[in-house]
Amino acid sequence: MVPTARPHGIVLFDGTCAFCERSVTFIATRDPGGYFRFGASQTPAAQAVLAEFGETRESTRSIILIEDGQLYRKSTAVLRIARRLPLPWSLAAAALLIPRPLRDAAYAVVAAVRHRLAGRSNACEIPPPEIRERLI
Repeated sequence: MVPTARPHGIVLFDGTCAFCERSVTFIATRDPGGYFRFGASQTPAAQAVLAEFGETRESTRSIILIEDGQLYRKSTAVLRIARRLPLPWSLAAAALLIPRPLRDAAYAVVAAVRHRLAGRSNACEIPPPEIRERLI
């Protein structure tokens, strides 16, 4: 199956992680053009998108960006998201020049402590309107 090209970037995140949910809020509030759509990786809609790429939530286990028919993970996803945000956030995309194994090692450190940094999310929490209308 060939992945579907979409007019928007899709950010898939861990819906049980408060750090991840705050990251989505951060992205959405700095994306006034509404380029990004969001989905908790646990949802059927997100799992269907992952299946287009032959992936599952278990096989990805990181933030995912789907853009231009490509799936990006970990630090590459984060930095490609940042490049679409306004200054100064877009400057972070320069870190794409750093070799991926080094970037992903830094990503792994943050991922390992994310629940300690922000706690776990209340799955019943209703996202703010600017995010709710952009969920897949």
